[in-house]
Amino acid sequence: MSTTIAYPEITVICPHGAVNASNSANLQQEMAKAIAQNQKSNVLVDLEQVESLDSAGLMALVSSLRLAQTVGSRFSLCGVSPAIRIIFELTQLDRVFEIFENTKAFEEACS
Repeated sequence: MSTTIAYPEITVICPHGAVNASNSANLQQEMAKAIAQNQKSNVLVDLEQVESLDSAGLMALVSSLRLAQTVGSRFSLCGVSPAIRIIFELTQLDRVFEIFENTKAFEEACS
């Protein structure tokens, strides 16, 4: 479902395929684990390989953002396709999440 890549100050989580009710709980656990292990650091969810996102997947992202804010971590998204971006725009969550074009843009913003 996803790959996690840990750098010294950045953890990148790369889900792929459909993020929906059948697998969003697993993704949320993976994101929570990354946030808990790397408090005060940066967690980036790279959505480049995500083909679809339903309300359960969206809620997993929102819950993880709230957890990150609670512990003082930075939680951001990147690689959001136009089809997925429209979901964030319709729900106005594009104003809540920090969304970058790609991992390189995120890394530049962190330095």
